[in-house]
Amino acid sequence: QVQLVESGGGLVQAGGSLRLSCAASGQTFSSYTMGWFRQAPGSEREFVAAITRNTWGGGITYYADSVKGRFAISRDDAKNTVYLQMNSLKPEDTATYYCAADLSNTYFSAGYFYTRIQQYDYWGQGTQVTVSS
Repeated sequence: QVQLVESGGGLVQAGGSLRLSCAASGQTFSSYTMGWFRQAPGSEREFVAAITRNTWGGGITYYADSVKGRFAISRDDAKNTVYLQMNSLKPEDTATYYCAADLSNTYFSAGYFYTRIQQYDYWGQGTQVTVSS
């Protein structure tokens, strides 16, 4: 079983930045597609960003429209860690952020498939991000 542990959440003013980390226990982490989702109270869990396994050109990334240009997902396979750099934060970014791992080793040409909750096999416990106005 893959264990995922998020960290880096906290309180920040609008316009500020945070970097979330997700450490994974999997022995084949480098083959996983990794995703970030978020959920605000009373709302459904929604896709934020995803990154595929690394190639010579780096992992392929996908972003929700709401965070494009502000957030950046990256991975360090040597550390079994995926990151979410969040810049220009807005109050509407306030949510619990969850890390997820897809172990299917499947590539999809359409980014939509990486946004589906059911695509992922394991989830972390979440880390809280609160953006004040």
